[in-house]
Amino acid sequence: MARGSDPKAGGRKGTAAATAPAPHPAVTTRSAPVLIASDWRDYELLDSGGGLKLERYGPWRFVRPDSQAWWPPRLPADQWKADAIFSGREGEEMGRWQFIRRVPESWPMVWNLPPEVQGGAGVRFHARCTPFRHLGVFPEQSVHWDWCTRQIAGAGRPVKVLNLFGYTGVASLACAAAGAEVTHIDASKKAVTYGRENQALAGLEGAPIRWIVEDAVKFVEREARRGNRYDGIILDPPKHGRGPAGEVFKLEESLQALLDGCASILSDRALFMVATVYAVRLSFLALDNAMAAALAGRGGTLVSGEMAIPEAGPNGRLLPTAMFAQWLGPV
Repeated sequence: MARGSDPKAGGRKGTAAATAPAPHPAVTTRSAPVLIASDWRDYELLDSGGGLKLERYGPWRFVRPDSQAWWPPRLPADQWKADAIFSGREGEEMGRWQFIRRVPESWPMVWNLPPEVQGGAGVRFHARCTPFRHLGVFPEQSVHWDWCTRQIAGAGRPVKVLNLFGYTGVASLACAAAGAEVTHIDASKKAVTYGRENQALAGLEGAPIRWIVEDAVKFVEREARRGNRYDGIILDPPKHGRGPAGEVFKLEESLQALLDGCASILSDRALFMVATVYAVRLSFLALDNAMAAALAGRGGTLVSGEMAIPEAGPNGRLLPTAMFAQWLGPV
Protein backbone atom coordinates (compact mmCIF):
# COMPACT_ATOMS: atom_id res chain seq x y z
CA MET A 1 0.00 0.00 0.00
CA ALA A 2 1.60 3.24 -1.14
CA ARG A 3 1.86 5.85 1.58
CA GLY A 4 3.58 8.74 -0.20
CA SER A 5 7.22 9.60 -0.63
CA ASP A 6 9.48 11.22 1.95
CA PRO A 7 13.14 10.18 1.65
CA LYS A 8 13.97 11.95 4.90
CA ALA A 9 11.18 10.39 6.94
CA GLY A 10 12.60 8.69 10.02
CA GLY A 11 15.85 10.64 10.28
CA ARG A 12 15.09 14.34 10.61
CA LYS A 13 16.66 16.61 13.19
CA GLY A 14 15.79 20.16 14.08
CA THR A 15 13.06 22.12 15.76
CA ALA A 16 10.15 20.65 17.66
CA ALA A 17 7.87 21.85 14.89
CA ALA A 18 9.81 19.76 12.38
CA THR A 19 9.52 16.55 14.40
CA ALA A 20 6.09 16.84 16.04
CA PRO A 21 3.63 14.28 14.64
CA ALA A 22 0.76 15.62 12.60
CA PRO A 23 -2.63 15.39 14.32
CA HIS A 24 -4.47 12.13 13.73
CA PRO A 25 -7.72 10.63 14.94
CA ALA A 26 -7.76 8.16 17.80
CA VAL A 27 -6.28 4.70 17.32
CA THR A 28 -8.83 2.10 16.28
CA THR A 29 -8.38 -1.11 18.28
CA ARG A 30 -9.59 -4.60 17.60
CA SER A 31 -8.65 -8.06 18.74
CA ALA A 32 -7.36 -10.90 16.62
CA PRO A 33 -7.81 -14.44 18.00
CA VAL A 34 -4.45 -16.02 17.12
CA LEU A 35 -1.59 -15.35 14.70
CA ILE A 36 -0.35 -18.76 13.53
CA ALA A 37 3.19 -19.28 12.25
CA SER A 38 2.41 -21.75 9.48
CA ASP A 39 4.82 -20.47 6.81
CA TRP A 40 7.86 -22.60 7.63
CA ARG A 41 9.63 -25.34 5.70
CA ASP A 42 12.73 -25.62 7.88
CA TYR A 43 10.84 -25.71 11.18
CA GLU A 44 8.09 -27.99 12.54
CA LEU A 45 6.40 -28.51 15.87
CA LEU A 46 6.13 -32.29 15.65
CA ASP A 47 4.23 -32.85 18.89
CA SER A 48 3.64 -31.34 22.32
CA GLY A 49 2.30 -32.35 25.70
CA GLY A 50 3.27 -33.30 29.22
CA GLY A 51 5.07 -29.98 29.60
CA LEU A 52 7.35 -30.68 26.63
CA LYS A 53 7.54 -29.98 22.89
CA LEU A 54 9.19 -31.98 20.11
CA GLU A 55 10.49 -29.76 17.29
CA ARG A 56 12.45 -29.97 14.06
CA TYR A 57 14.95 -27.21 13.25
CA GLY A 58 16.31 -28.01 9.81
CA PRO A 59 17.41 -31.68 9.89
CA TRP A 60 17.68 -31.82 13.70
CA ARG A 61 15.04 -32.76 16.28
CA PHE A 62 14.88 -31.35 19.81
CA VAL A 63 12.86 -31.79 22.98
CA ARG A 64 12.45 -28.71 25.18
CA PRO A 65 10.25 -27.84 28.18
CA ASP A 66 7.09 -25.81 27.59
CA SER A 67 4.84 -25.13 30.57
CA GLN A 68 1.83 -24.32 28.37
CA ALA A 69 1.72 -27.80 26.87
CA TRP A 70 -0.56 -29.19 29.58
CA TRP A 71 -2.26 -31.79 27.38
CA PRO A 72 -1.03 -35.33 26.68
CA PRO A 73 1.20 -35.92 23.65
CA ARG A 74 -0.43 -37.29 20.49
CA LEU A 75 2.56 -39.37 19.35
CA PRO A 76 3.63 -42.51 21.22
CA ALA A 77 6.76 -42.25 23.34
CA ASP A 78 8.87 -44.24 20.86
CA GLN A 79 8.28 -41.50 18.24
CA TRP A 80 9.68 -38.78 20.48
CA LYS A 81 13.14 -39.37 19.10
CA ALA A 82 15.39 -36.34 19.44
CA ASP A 83 18.97 -35.44 18.63
CA ALA A 84 19.18 -33.35 21.82
CA ILE A 85 17.07 -32.77 24.93
CA PHE A 86 17.14 -29.63 27.06
CA SER A 87 16.80 -30.09 30.81
CA GLY A 88 15.85 -27.15 32.98
CA ARG A 89 12.66 -25.93 34.53
CA GLU A 90 10.45 -23.51 32.65
CA GLY A 91 11.34 -19.99 33.73
CA GLU A 92 14.94 -20.82 34.64
CA GLU A 93 17.50 -18.83 32.68
CA MET A 94 20.04 -21.59 32.27
CA GLY A 95 19.88 -25.32 31.72
CA ARG A 96 21.72 -28.15 30.06
CA TRP A 97 21.57 -29.88 26.69
CA GLN A 98 21.85 -33.66 26.55
CA PHE A 99 23.04 -34.59 23.08
CA ILE A 100 21.84 -37.99 21.87
CA ARG A 101 23.62 -37.51 18.55
CA ARG A 102 26.33 -35.09 17.57
CA VAL A 103 24.70 -31.78 16.60
CA PRO A 104 26.91 -29.17 14.89
CA GLU A 105 27.67 -25.90 16.65
CA SER A 106 25.44 -24.16 14.10
CA TRP A 107 23.56 -25.06 10.93
CA PRO A 108 21.76 -23.05 8.23
CA MET A 109 18.02 -22.53 8.06
CA VAL A 110 15.82 -20.55 5.67
CA TRP A 111 12.63 -18.52 6.05
CA ASN A 112 10.97 -17.28 2.87
CA LEU A 113 9.68 -13.76 2.40
CA PRO A 114 6.06 -13.37 1.24
CA PRO A 115 5.66 -14.05 -2.52
CA GLU A 116 5.07 -10.36 -3.30
CA VAL A 117 8.28 -9.31 -1.49
CA GLN A 118 11.40 -9.99 -3.55
CA GLY A 119 9.59 -12.90 -5.17
CA GLY A 120 9.51 -14.84 -1.90
CA ALA A 121 13.31 -15.00 -1.65
CA GLY A 122 14.77 -17.01 1.20
CA VAL A 123 16.39 -15.36 4.22
CA ARG A 124 19.17 -17.61 5.50
CA PHE A 125 20.41 -17.67 9.09
CA HIS A 126 22.17 -19.94 11.60
CA ALA A 127 20.38 -22.04 14.19
CA ARG A 128 22.32 -23.21 17.26
CA CYS A 129 21.81 -24.73 20.71
CA THR A 130 22.24 -22.12 23.44
CA PRO A 131 22.48 -22.46 27.25
CA PHE A 132 19.20 -20.53 27.50
CA ARG A 133 17.20 -23.36 25.82
CA HIS A 134 16.72 -21.26 22.68
CA LEU A 135 17.92 -22.27 19.23
CA GLY A 136 18.89 -18.94 17.69
CA VAL A 137 15.44 -18.10 16.30
CA PHE A 138 11.87 -17.85 17.59
CA PRO A 139 9.78 -19.48 14.83
CA GLU A 140 6.50 -17.90 15.99
CA GLN A 141 7.95 -14.48 15.13
CA SER A 142 7.62 -15.25 11.42
CA VAL A 143 4.07 -13.86 11.55
CA HIS A 144 5.58 -10.44 12.28
CA TRP A 145 8.35 -10.76 9.69
CA ASP A 146 5.71 -11.52 7.07
CA TRP A 147 3.53 -8.56 8.08
CA CYS A 148 6.36 -6.04 8.45
CA THR A 149 8.02 -6.92 5.16
CA ARG A 150 4.69 -6.49 3.35
CA GLN A 151 4.34 -2.99 4.82
CA ILE A 152 7.91 -2.09 3.85
CA ALA A 153 7.65 -3.40 0.29
CA GLY A 154 4.31 -1.69 -0.24
CA ALA A 155 5.36 1.71 1.11
CA GLY A 156 6.78 2.97 -2.16
CA ARG A 157 9.42 5.06 -0.39
CA PRO A 158 12.54 4.65 1.77
CA VAL A 159 11.72 3.10 5.14
CA LYS A 160 13.75 3.16 8.37
CA VAL A 161 13.14 0.35 10.86
CA LEU A 162 14.28 0.02 14.49
CA ASN A 163 14.52 -3.52 15.88
CA LEU A 164 14.80 -3.47 19.69
CA PHE A 165 15.89 -6.55 21.67
CA GLY A 166 16.70 -7.88 18.21
CA TYR A 167 18.48 -11.09 19.31
CA THR A 168 20.22 -12.79 16.35
CA GLY A 169 18.64 -10.48 13.80
CA VAL A 170 16.34 -12.55 11.60
CA ALA A 171 13.71 -9.79 11.75
CA SER A 172 16.40 -7.25 10.85
CA LEU A 173 17.51 -9.35 7.88
CA ALA A 174 13.93 -9.82 6.67
CA CYS A 175 13.23 -6.08 6.84
CA ALA A 176 16.50 -5.27 5.08
CA ALA A 177 15.75 -7.83 2.36
CA ALA A 178 12.39 -6.09 1.85
CA GLY A 179 14.22 -2.80 1.25
CA ALA A 180 14.41 -1.11 4.67
CA GLU A 181 17.32 0.62 6.36
CA VAL A 182 17.55 -1.15 9.73
CA THR A 183 18.98 -0.30 13.14
CA HIS A 184 19.36 -3.44 15.26
CA ILE A 185 19.70 -3.09 19.05
CA ASP A 186 20.54 -5.82 21.54
CA ALA A 187 22.32 -5.71 24.91
CA SER A 188 24.13 -8.99 24.18
CA LYS A 189 27.39 -8.67 22.30
CA LYS A 190 27.21 -12.37 21.45
CA ALA A 191 23.71 -12.01 19.96
CA VAL A 192 24.87 -9.09 17.81
CA THR A 193 27.88 -11.13 16.67
CA TYR A 194 25.52 -13.93 15.65
CA GLY A 195 23.43 -11.33 13.81
CA ARG A 196 26.42 -10.21 11.77
CA GLU A 197 27.19 -13.85 10.94
CA ASN A 198 23.59 -14.30 9.83
CA GLN A 199 23.88 -11.23 7.61
CA ALA A 200 26.87 -12.79 5.84
CA LEU A 201 25.11 -16.16 5.47
CA ALA A 202 22.05 -14.41 4.03
CA GLY A 203 24.18 -12.69 1.39
CA LEU A 204 23.09 -9.29 2.70
CA GLU A 205 26.52 -7.87 3.53
CA GLY A 206 25.74 -4.74 1.54
CA ALA A 207 22.34 -4.17 3.14
CA PRO A 208 22.04 -1.03 5.33
CA ILE A 209 21.92 -2.63 8.81
CA ARG A 210 23.49 -0.97 11.85
CA TRP A 211 24.35 -3.54 14.54
CA ILE A 212 24.53 -1.87 17.97
CA VAL A 213 25.22 -3.35 21.42
CA GLU A 214 23.19 -1.07 23.67
CA ASP A 215 20.51 -0.93 26.32
CA ALA A 216 17.22 -0.57 24.43
CA VAL A 217 15.63 1.91 26.83
CA LYS A 218 18.67 4.18 26.80
CA PHE A 219 18.90 4.01 23.02
CA VAL A 220 15.27 5.07 22.59
CA GLU A 221 15.73 7.96 25.03
CA ARG A 222 18.83 9.13 23.17
CA GLU A 223 17.13 8.91 19.76
CA ALA A 224 14.28 11.04 21.08
CA ARG A 225 16.72 13.72 22.26
CA ARG A 226 18.52 13.66 18.91
CA GLY A 227 15.29 13.98 16.95
CA ASN A 228 15.84 10.74 15.04
CA ARG A 229 12.68 9.08 13.76
CA TYR A 230 11.72 5.64 12.42
CA ASP A 231 8.99 4.47 10.07
CA GLY A 232 8.69 1.10 11.76
CA ILE A 233 9.59 -0.25 15.20
CA ILE A 234 9.77 -3.89 16.29
CA LEU A 235 10.26 -4.68 19.97
CA ASP A 236 10.45 -8.05 21.67
CA PRO A 237 11.36 -7.25 25.29
CA PRO A 238 12.27 -9.96 27.81
CA LYS A 239 10.50 -10.45 31.13
CA HIS A 240 13.76 -9.52 32.85
CA GLY A 241 16.94 -8.29 31.23
CA ARG A 242 20.20 -6.46 31.78
CA GLY A 243 21.88 -3.90 29.57
CA PRO A 244 25.59 -3.99 28.70
CA ALA A 245 26.36 -1.64 31.61
CA GLY A 246 24.21 -3.56 34.09
CA GLU A 247 20.98 -1.67 33.44
CA VAL A 248 17.98 -3.59 34.79
CA PHE A 249 14.84 -4.07 32.71
CA LYS A 250 11.65 -5.46 34.30
CA LEU A 251 8.83 -5.79 31.83
CA GLU A 252 5.88 -5.08 34.10
CA GLU A 253 7.59 -1.97 35.49
CA SER A 254 9.16 -0.66 32.29
CA LEU A 255 6.88 -1.62 29.40
CA GLN A 256 4.59 1.43 29.34
CA ALA A 257 7.50 3.89 29.46
CA LEU A 258 9.27 1.94 26.70
CA LEU A 259 6.16 1.94 24.49
CA ASP A 260 5.71 5.67 25.11
CA GLY A 261 9.34 6.26 24.14
CA CYS A 262 8.99 4.19 20.97
CA ALA A 263 5.85 6.07 19.97
CA SER A 264 7.72 9.36 20.42
CA ILE A 265 10.33 8.39 17.82
CA LEU A 266 7.90 7.23 15.13
CA SER A 267 8.03 9.38 12.02
CA ASP A 268 5.09 11.49 10.85
CA ARG A 269 4.36 8.85 8.19
CA ALA A 270 5.12 5.82 10.32
CA LEU A 271 4.09 2.48 8.88
CA PHE A 272 4.02 0.19 11.89
CA MET A 273 4.96 -0.67 15.43
CA VAL A 274 4.97 -4.27 16.69
CA ALA A 275 5.39 -5.51 20.26
CA THR A 276 5.62 -9.10 21.48
CA VAL A 277 5.50 -10.15 25.13
CA TYR A 278 6.46 -13.57 26.53
CA ALA A 279 6.36 -15.33 29.87
CA VAL A 280 4.29 -12.91 31.92
CA ARG A 281 0.94 -13.34 33.65
CA LEU A 282 -0.82 -10.72 31.59
CA SER A 283 -3.70 -10.79 29.16
CA PHE A 284 -3.05 -9.56 25.63
CA LEU A 285 -5.65 -6.91 26.50
CA ALA A 286 -3.16 -5.40 28.94
CA LEU A 287 -0.62 -5.05 26.13
CA ASP A 288 -3.34 -3.66 23.87
CA ASN A 289 -4.25 -0.99 26.42
CA ALA A 290 -0.60 -0.02 26.97
CA MET A 291 0.09 0.24 23.24
CA ALA A 292 -3.09 2.25 22.62
CA ALA A 293 -2.09 4.69 25.35
CA ALA A 294 1.38 5.11 23.84
CA LEU A 295 -0.05 5.74 20.35
CA ALA A 296 -2.95 7.96 21.40
CA GLY A 297 -3.65 10.62 18.78
CA ARG A 298 -1.70 8.94 15.99
CA GLY A 299 -4.68 7.28 14.30
CA GLY A 300 -4.18 3.99 12.50
CA THR A 301 -5.32 0.55 13.57
CA LEU A 302 -4.13 -1.55 16.52
CA VAL A 303 -4.63 -5.31 16.46
CA SER A 304 -3.76 -7.51 19.43
CA GLY A 305 -4.07 -11.13 20.38
CA GLU A 306 -2.03 -14.30 20.86
CA MET A 307 0.64 -16.04 18.81
CA ALA A 308 0.91 -19.79 18.31
CA ILE A 309 2.72 -22.54 16.43
CA PRO A 310 0.66 -25.34 14.85
CA GLU A 311 1.56 -28.97 15.35
CA ALA A 312 2.44 -30.85 12.18
CA GLY A 313 -0.12 -33.05 10.51
CA PRO A 314 -3.90 -32.93 10.16
CA ASN A 315 -5.85 -31.34 13.02
CA GLY A 316 -2.64 -30.27 14.74
CA ARG A 317 -3.16 -28.39 17.98
CA LEU A 318 -1.94 -24.83 18.49
CA LEU A 319 0.82 -24.29 21.03
CA PRO A 320 0.50 -20.76 22.47
CA THR A 321 3.78 -18.87 22.56
CA ALA A 322 3.25 -15.15 23.22
CA MET A 323 0.91 -12.17 23.06
CA PHE A 324 1.28 -9.39 20.54
CA ALA A 325 0.10 -5.95 19.46
CA GLN A 326 0.50 -4.68 15.88
CA TRP A 327 -0.15 -1.05 15.01
CA LEU A 328 -0.64 -0.08 11.37
CA GLY A 329 -0.18 3.62 10.72
CA PRO A 330 -2.86 5.68 8.95
CA VAL A 331 -2.79 5.76 5.16
